[in-house]
Amino acid sequence: MSQQSQQQEAVAATGTAAGTEPAAGIEPVIEAKGLSLGQIVRKRFFGHAGAMAGLIVFAVIFLLAFSSEGWGPIPGWWKYQHDQVTPLVNEGVPTWTLPFSFGDHPFGQDRIGRDLFAMTMRGAQQSIIIMVIIGLVAGIIGVVVGALAGYFRGWVEAVLMRLTDIIIIIPVLLLAAVMSQTAGRRDAGTWFAQFAASNGVVVLGIFLGLVAWVGLARLVRGEFLSLREREFVDAARISGASNARIIFKHILPNAVGVVIVNGTLLMSSAILLETALSYLGVGVKAPDTSLGLLISQNQEAFSTRPWLFWWPGLFIVLICLCINFIGDGLRDAFDPRQKKFNAKRAKSRRAPAANPAVMADGAEAEPSLDVDGSVSPVSGYVPDSEAFGGAPGRAEDTSGRNP
Repeated sequence: MSQQSQQQEAVAATGTAAGTEPAAGIEPVIEAKGLSLGQIVRKRFFGHAGAMAGLIVFAVIFLLAFSSEGWGPIPGWWKYQHDQVTPLVNEGVPTWTLPFSFGDHPFGQDRIGRDLFAMTMRGAQQSIIIMVIIGLVAGIIGVVVGALAGYFRGWVEAVLMRLTDIIIIIPVLLLAAVMSQTAGRRDAGTWFAQFAASNGVVVLGIFLGLVAWVGLARLVRGEFLSLREREFVDAARISGASNARIIFKHILPNAVGVVIVNGTLLMSSAILLETALSYLGVGVKAPDTSLGLLISQNQEAFSTRPWLFWWPGLFIVLICLCINFIGDGLRDAFDPRQKKFNAKRAKSRRAPAANPAVMADGAEAEPSLDVDGSVSPVSGYVPDSEAFGGAPGRAEDTSGRNP
């Protein structure tokens, strides 16, 4: 066989391998063949270590908060309530000692004898409830407003986006203060005051959700502006589909990644917003409690009784980190362009064999092209540089075989 024929076969083999095999260490997260979109997203999400760790920790916090204090008519297993006053034990110092001796008050007690574990679990309950309400309310409004503005354009987009701009410039703290004062006037006799007096957390979550949707609406609008020009939308419109069906059946499923990811990030920021409002005294109020209110009430005891400050702060940080990790995993799961680099496999592919000229069975190795365009010395020849864009020249035979 001539050198030219060997060169052509080597180039063809390299092109075939490059077209069928990914680069060393770069591989898709999963093999999508034969899988639905839901299965692809689920496998990618379950393969994300950070997301799974955040999901497990958040599930533990959720179960601990709602099972210990109870919810509604369902009683909890913890022996103290968040508003129950008991005698001080060891001046309120935490009774939790390693490894598993919890005692009567594992998180300690405040100045008047209330159990801090019960108050922290009650505060975690309130923060999670507000987070879910804000996520649902803001998510629904943001998706609807962004979808309508991005799909219809024209005067619909102008009106909705100007409404969004107005809500953005309104101070949330000022509106929260007004709402809090209105809800606190129990003698006013209005239905809002009566409802807010007994459901303060729900009212606060709904109110914050009504002003927290603007960022999501802008993101959904931008996604719809891009998707409305795609071919599948034109095909649906030509086939006679209504605008509502095109929006919610064809375009929205393709934008669900943006909605879910930004919805989780919105829920994480909602916890911090509720904490800030409660810290300033315009959020959850006594006799109820929240994590932000606990930090506000115990900030003066930071140097003398630091456990009153650290436990609520720790749960705020854990909840926010868990939600962010879950959102990061969802972003990677819904992005089809995500690739995973396997450094160990890349290293094993590039590592040379002990005796590359001889295979395990004694057969001679086949010629193969290197990354830089030259042929490995194992092949026994050097290709003509003209085949790779260089100046023509005669190849040198180093194998001792006749061409």
